[in-house]
Amino acid sequence: MSKRYRMTRAMQNAGDSATTLSLEECKQYFASKPDFTYTSVFTVTGATTMSIEGDFFMWSYGDTTIPFRHYQGDIYVSGANEAVIPRMLEVASDLRADIVEG
Repeated sequence: MSKRYRMTRAMQNAGDSATTLSLEECKQYFASKPDFTYTSVFTVTGATTMSIEGDFFMWSYGDTTIPFRHYQGDIYVSGANEAVIPRMLEVASDLRADIVEG
C-alpha cells in the first residue's frame, strides 16, 4: 500500500497569503512546467477501466504518468513511485505549501 500525500496551506497563518491553493493558481503554476499537463478526467486502465472526474495535473516521468490532483484547495499525490517525493517537495516549495501524509 502506498502512502498518499497532501500539499496544503491549511496549517499556515492566514497573514498575507491565501490559505488554500486555488485551481487557477495551480493551473498557472503547472502550465509553466513542461512535464505536466492538465486534464479534467483521469482514466485508470487495468482489469477494468475507470474514469475519475476532477482536476488533475499529470506528471510525465519517463514512461509513467503520475496524477497530482487538486481537490478542495489542496493537491494530493500518491507516493507509490519513489520519484514523486523530490518532485512533490519542489512543487510544495514553489507553491509555499506544507506536506502532510494521509
